[in-house]
Amino acid sequence: MTRPTESVWDYPRPPRLEPVAERIRVVFDGVAILDTQAAFRVLETSHPPTYYLPRADFSPGALAPAAGSSVCEWKGRAVYLDIVGPTRRAARAAWSYPDPTPAFAAIAGHVAIYAAAMDACFVGDEQARPQPGGFYGGWVTSWIAGPVKGEPGTEGW
Repeated sequence: MTRPTESVWDYPRPPRLEPVAERIRVVFDGVAILDTQAAFRVLETSHPPTYYLPRADFSPGALAPAAGSSVCEWKGRAVYLDIVGPTRRAARAAWSYPDPTPAFAAIAGHVAIYAAAMDACFVGDEQARPQPGGFYGGWVTSWIAGPVKGEPGTEGW
């Protein structure tokens, strides 16, 4: 599917939540741990989309609670999860909002993943690249235009 280019500078602040039409797949430790057509994405100025994936669509045992939490001014309190594969574990490679703010209520029961910790994350047939910098969890695809937050020199944005 050919998509029109989306500039991250056209995304809103505060962020917007929208359903995803494409199939989303995640591979970790050599196995597919998620395959869904029921994802959401969060769009925020200067960031590539962050994908929220239904917990129920993950392979059994692929998610395990992890220590710690954080707070997003828009979505509320996040909890962290480890991603578990047959032979590897990615510590705190995912997060979830068990009780999000009303504007983001649809992502309750959904999980976001750091693409850099996975073997591969796909939006449709395209393998997404992780948002640069390691702190943020956006997924970069060919139709996303930047510069995006996380690239060198963007710390002050």
